[in-house]
Amino acid sequence: MPHKSILSLIDSHCHLDFDVFDGDREQVLLEAFQKGVNHIVVPGVYEEQWAALELLVAKHSQLHGAVGLHPFFIKTHLNADTHSVAVTDIGNICERLHIMAKKDWVKAIGECGIDVVVAKSKNNLKLQQEIFEQHIVIANQVKKPLIIHHRKSHHLILQAFKRNNPLYGGVVHAFSGSTEDAQAYIQHGFKLGCGGTITYERAAKTRQTFTSVTMKNIVLETDSPDMPLSGYQGKRNEPSQVRLVAECLAKLKGIPLESVCVATSKNACQLFNI
Repeated sequence: MPHKSILSLIDSHCHLDFDVFDGDREQVLLEAFQKGVNHIVVPGVYEEQWAALELLVAKHSQLHGAVGLHPFFIKTHLNADTHSVAVTDIGNICERLHIMAKKDWVKAIGECGIDVVVAKSKNNLKLQQEIFEQHIVIANQVKKPLIIHHRKSHHLILQAFKRNNPLYGGVVHAFSGSTEDAQAYIQHGFKLGCGGTITYERAAKTRQTFTSVTMKNIVLETDSPDMPLSGYQGKRNEPSQVRLVAECLAKLKGIPLESVCVATSKNACQLFNI
């Protein structure tokens, strides 16, 4: 085994099961390990993916799975025109999600959430909200954290929390928002997912938020193969680059890289029961 970095890191959000990694997945994992990435959380995004994800996680002790219904794939989830979805359709798929969520290999419920950008109608947005709130109910029932996706929807997600309080916290994936938004999530027991966005100087608000938030409320992520870091635009993102996120966060906060690695790894281990 090649020499591994003495720094220990966790990528709390990486879609390593996507087919873009089919040709070199083992090499990507090895490179991540060499950079000190000891654990990687791989979220589920649609039902047809869950079985293959279970097999992948079983094959690699470095990987940990989650299951969810991503708002981007809402038509795939329900296999129907979103203008005429029956309540029973939502109930059926959420029941199957609940069954899968009970499995030991599932460390979290998600990726789930609300995405106003992809909602092309009020009906679509309403469906997203209904399905998201079912994720909260399921997470509470199986006593596991949530992995939450957001775009222009902090207010809607926080409204959902008032109707269904998430009891086991989770991660707000790829957090971008104000310090006020951050504190609202933290009060509900959530960590903030810190990824490649902070490597862009133009992301002043997000950089400032992560500078001000205490380390006990942050986990690192890449969202590989998406969300490339500054300087890597147009290239496939990989879990090994979570170290570059850690380096950037350490610089922004003016603390040693080791402190960032230790704190964020501890946070992720506690949250996901790793």
